[in-house]
Amino acid sequence: MTDTIRIAFAQINPVVGDVAGNVARIRQARAQATEQGAELVICGELTLSGYPPEDLVLKNSFLARIREGVEELAAETADGGPALLVGAPWLDGGKRHNAVLLLDGGRIAAVRYKHHLPNYGVFDEVRVFEPGPCPGPMAFRGLRLGVMICEDMWFPDVTECLEESGAEMLVVVNGSPFETDKSGMRQNHAVARVTESGLPLLYVNQVGGQDELVFDGASFALDARCRPILQMPAWVEAVETATWTRGENGWTTESTLAPPLHPLEDIYQAMMLGLRDYVTKNRFPGVLLGLSGGIDSALSAAVAVDALGADKVHCVMMPSPYTSQESLDDAEAVARMLGTRYDIINIEPAMGAFGQMLSGLFAGTEPGITEENLQSRSRGITLMAISNKFGHMVLSTGNKSEMSTGYATLYGDMCGGYSVLKDVYKTTVFDLCRWRNQAKPAGALGPDGLVMPDRVITKPPSAELKPDQRDQDSLPPYEVLDAILSHLIEDELGVSDVVAKGFEEALVRRVWRMLDLAEYKRRQAPPGVKITSRAFGRDRRYPITNAFTRNA
Repeated sequence: MTDTIRIAFAQINPVVGDVAGNVARIRQARAQATEQGAELVICGELTLSGYPPEDLVLKNSFLARIREGVEELAAETADGGPALLVGAPWLDGGKRHNAVLLLDGGRIAAVRYKHHLPNYGVFDEVRVFEPGPCPGPMAFRGLRLGVMICEDMWFPDVTECLEESGAEMLVVVNGSPFETDKSGMRQNHAVARVTESGLPLLYVNQVGGQDELVFDGASFALDARCRPILQMPAWVEAVETATWTRGENGWTTESTLAPPLHPLEDIYQAMMLGLRDYVTKNRFPGVLLGLSGGIDSALSAAVAVDALGADKVHCVMMPSPYTSQESLDDAEAVARMLGTRYDIINIEPAMGAFGQMLSGLFAGTEPGITEENLQSRSRGITLMAISNKFGHMVLSTGNKSEMSTGYATLYGDMCGGYSVLKDVYKTTVFDLCRWRNQAKPAGALGPDGLVMPDRVITKPPSAELKPDQRDQDSLPPYEVLDAILSHLIEDELGVSDVVAKGFEEALVRRVWRMLDLAEYKRRQAPPGVKITSRAFGRDRRYPITNAFTRNA
């Protein structure tokens, strides 16, 4: 039995599929922990493969490479340094498991499998993994560790099994994606498990972006009386070692608490990290976006500069005959404030060419939304041509309010490889712009001070596809629209339930129909950073062919 132990939390940013790179990242974390005097280094869920590995798990060659990486790391622990607790997909008797492995003394000392496999929202682990039995503790240098994997903490049975089997400390390895208010949910479940078991709980989460998911780290620990005693910073890779001592009230350590972030900074950091990792992990040289002089493209540009640096962001203004001088001035001002490259390409010749090309077929018809969309599609073609020529990824700039209602043009403003605003409602866009003009997030590469003129935030939003156009010609006021959409999407309420909250029935029904009818557009949209509990994509899967929408 031991009375003191030094444990390192390793918030690592793995790359899915990069087994060699992830081994190197774990090795580096172990080296840092060695310098800090650690005896055990705890990494996140599936760190060896990156999370989520999805169908890579079905490839036996991939699992064989994972085993090689584990054995390589295990052999290195023969040096007398700290042991490793690492997550990896693991093939055992022909079954694929989400596993956590204790590597110590030059060997694989213990293996445990995830018992509860999430099968909701963005998670479909049941599809690729087999659940393991309820685990018992791991024996480690005189200490019995109650190790569980992410979802296992959300249910009481695994903790009960560990506590009854003699665990002295709960350790949870996680790949828990960011959502607004998610940290509170994690803390609530952790408190419940500590209350039930009377054991301290150590929670280690990964950090980084993977496609539409972004992981915030923010690892923490609670003592046996449910008091927060360790809180690591969010959004950064870090290795932090603490000395745990056995006392009258169980295991505890000195309190080290990183301060919480403002909710808007959490969202902004999520967008920055999601974009940075998508661009860098996919080896794009930078991003390209259409800068319209409006608020969405201005915020997208600011996030891109903060995430990547101004030298990796190329802004293009593409005026049409309906583009106002105010928009031209505002777009130029945004690019100047952010320090990006800025070009102007007039799309009027493309509009004229398309108009002439289609004039015979369109003869006798009235100009309308088709001609408006030709403007947007001319811009999409222009951006894609520049992207093809120079390699920068096109960043689309639409927000969640627009994507919800179909207020977007396929192959036009929806063109792009990634979207940072895809899960951000318009009202939150306004809040984020005001916040960023007053504060600079930690780690941002952009300028101090203002990143856009105040007029970009205060002027009425407009797509400027026809004279004097305003968004609210086609949509309800955003504060009303976003409230209705939040009830329909995040809360999954029906029309009558939303009406009962004080909204006009005809308006709710109109928004509901727009939401469901636009599904075919959203299926063709680029991925974007998940911010809410119900992001478009894997989080929310509705049929495109859907008679319920038309008949209800």
